[in-house]
Amino acid sequence: MFSLKIPQNLKVSRTAKYHNVLNPDNKYRLSLCVLCGLLLIYNLSVLSCERPEHSRADVALGTVCTVTLFDQGKSSIYNDIFKRISEIENLMSVRIPTSDISRINAAAGIKPVQVHEETFKVIKRAVYYAELCGGAFDPTIGPLVSLWGFYNDNPRIPSQEEIDIVLPLINWRNIELDPETNSVFLTQHNMTLDLGAIAKGYAADESARIAREAGITAAIIDLGGDIMLLGVKKDKSLWKVGLQNPDEDQGFTIGYLQIPESSVVTSGVYERFFIEEGIRYHHIFQPSDGYPVNNGLLSVTIIAKNSMDADALSTAAFVLGYQKGRVLIESLPSVEAVFIFQDYTIRTTTGVNLVITDKSFNLLTTELHRVF
Repeated sequence: MFSLKIPQNLKVSRTAKYHNVLNPDNKYRLSLCVLCGLLLIYNLSVLSCERPEHSRADVALGTVCTVTLFDQGKSSIYNDIFKRISEIENLMSVRIPTSDISRINAAAGIKPVQVHEETFKVIKRAVYYAELCGGAFDPTIGPLVSLWGFYNDNPRIPSQEEIDIVLPLINWRNIELDPETNSVFLTQHNMTLDLGAIAKGYAADESARIAREAGITAAIIDLGGDIMLLGVKKDKSLWKVGLQNPDEDQGFTIGYLQIPESSVVTSGVYERFFIEEGIRYHHIFQPSDGYPVNNGLLSVTIIAKNSMDADALSTAAFVLGYQKGRVLIESLPSVEAVFIFQDYTIRTTTGVNLVITDKSFNLLTTELHRVF
């Protein structure tokens, strides 16, 4: 928006052709008409030819979400995607008092709560993965996350007595689902659902769906590290996705994956943590003992067709550890994994195409995998 000001000393050159209209009484009027006409042409050209919006970022789901649609990007498509992400957050965030998840938690041990169909769908999928991995991924982990202070950004080490009190509340088997009414019931008082390890993945899948329906042929959807690669690059080459160095600040990578259209999700000790007396305490908990997982892993990256599955599986494989985690991943079709260890060794499932650029890390061969 700008203002148009006609200066008092404006002079218009006179020619024989226009002498009859450019007299002292109407020279400013004609100048204004010409300028207004130019503005009208400019505005019409802007309205008829929307410039591509290469990328857009916003804060949602407790993180920075970035969507890149390249030269097919339009404001309307970005608006639809971020509106959808906001809708999912409002339904499934444990931090929003009016969300479906908060209503379920408030009624724990009291009564079932009817929720939106998609919230029920995500909870059902979370329970599926909890059962599949024997509870290594557990959507009722909320009381532990709260006890350690990761909800209020004031983390602390709780006492063993405090941990012992909340451990009985961590049990996915105490989630009762009624598909007839889309109702969810937590059978124990003070139980807490937390979909933080799966809802971002669902939001990424929904974002990709909207992009596809809008005719987008290539896109990168990055919801705080939950990455969905859509379509094919212009040059038809594979997508390259950098793997974060778990011991460095964001942006430092150990190498990159070369993959076709896929979702890539990582769970690691570097995402949310605090250090006390030289020990790093992170936010991925072992449901059986109530402490941050300490099994020699720094991170686990999952490559899968959809992001909701990759999200849940990255947590499950991290908690299970390399041996059991690898067995789980290799039992599933079209799923691959990268395991990064504290000793800077890297082990992958057989279908991973990983290029190491940081020589501090050592990618072990398939033969070496078998000895672990």
